[in-house]
Amino acid sequence: MDEAELERRVLAAVAATGEPFEEIRIDPALADTAAFCAHYGYPLERSGNCILVASRDEPPVMAACVALATTKLDVNKRVRKRLGVRKLSFAPAELTRAVTGMEIGGVTPFALPPDLPLWIDARIAALDAVIVGGGSRGLKLSVPPAALAAVGGEFVEDLAVET
Repeated sequence: MDEAELERRVLAAVAATGEPFEEIRIDPALADTAAFCAHYGYPLERSGNCILVASRDEPPVMAACVALATTKLDVNKRVRKRLGVRKLSFAPAELTRAVTGMEIGGVTPFALPPDLPLWIDARIAALDAVIVGGGSRGLKLSVPPAALAAVGGEFVEDLAVET
């Protein structure tokens, strides 16, 4: 699927939640959260990273996790235990692309495969809005936490730890 089609699918999924959202078009070279926030003036504490994790099993057991940019996903304890696997790591870029169609830096909680669990660090529930990827490196979305729940996201205490 090409980037434009992927963005259309993502925007349709966000719109289907019925929650208000904002599209933020960006330079794809600035898609990584720290660069995006520094260049466009958005606070790290309101920016989330959607990260795929995968077990080392064949086939891998996977989940999508959203954590604030000011935190670090607790992959080796909380996420691994929740997924019920012995060894867990961040999914490589190739696997992320194969499963979601998205590039690192543009991965979003919207339009993910329906069988992929979506876990969101509970800190995000307290925000008015969080900025997440938009499906491509050229799009970010500002969404209320309710939009994440509306696509099947589950808020999880201590999914991430403060950095």
